[in-house]
Amino acid sequence: MAIADQKSSSEGKAWNFFDFKLPFLHSGTSHANMSSSSSSQNAHYQNTINSHPQLDGGSNSVSSVARSLLPARRRLKLDPSNKLYFPYEPGKQVRSAVRIKNTSKSPVAFKFQTTAPKSCFMRPPGAILAPGESIIATVFKFVEQPENNEKPEKSKLKFKIMSLKVKGVTDYVPELFDEQKDQVAVEQILRVVFLDAERSTPALEKLKRQLAEAEAALEARKKPPEDAGPRIVGEGLVIDEWKERRERYLARQQVEGVDSV
Repeated sequence: MAIADQKSSSEGKAWNFFDFKLPFLHSGTSHANMSSSSSSQNAHYQNTINSHPQLDGGSNSVSSVARSLLPARRRLKLDPSNKLYFPYEPGKQVRSAVRIKNTSKSPVAFKFQTTAPKSCFMRPPGAILAPGESIIATVFKFVEQPENNEKPEKSKLKFKIMSLKVKGVTDYVPELFDEQKDQVAVEQILRVVFLDAERSTPALEKLKRQLAEAEAALEARKKPPEDAGPRIVGEGLVIDEWKERRERYLARQQVEGVDSV
């Protein structure tokens, strides 16, 4: 009996957040035992509420506690989701790409980290994405000559992508992640996979498309924005295309009228 009581006590301590259920009705249980069990459960419930006042607020408070026990929801969607593919070309600098999309309702900053910062760099190394915005980040890596002639399929090299919710209009700086360490979440750890550069595979073709899209986006950002407003010549002279056409038409009419005379 002492062992059973001790076990019951230890179980109550381990599950005190969820031990609010009414006692189950079992056949053969006496009314006195049921009353005693019910009183014990009520007392235990009240003690739990006293020790955790946030639970004494109905279903909303219980739901908030349940949410706090669940893993954090991801803020970013990655493509590829958990790997970085590189063409295997020893002695050369090769590139990989990953699409990063903000799937939350708030602006989110992301940041790269790698286990080999001397042989790798990212473009961009971090940025702030608006809700629904996406970007293709390019990862550069120098591939060293292997000790033997075998082509590695996987590497010990890893990349980590972290995220941070930001408020308002904020420029990206890496110090954001140091200033708000408690709010930083690890989105994904990406493992490096090498592809045979001479053999066409769906993964290699997809990588080529993403790299081409990333290059096109980079070139578009380099171009100066086009001025869609009216053209200004000299000292504030605005050339109106329709006005210019009308003046040419009237001048032509005058010339035709003189010729007819």
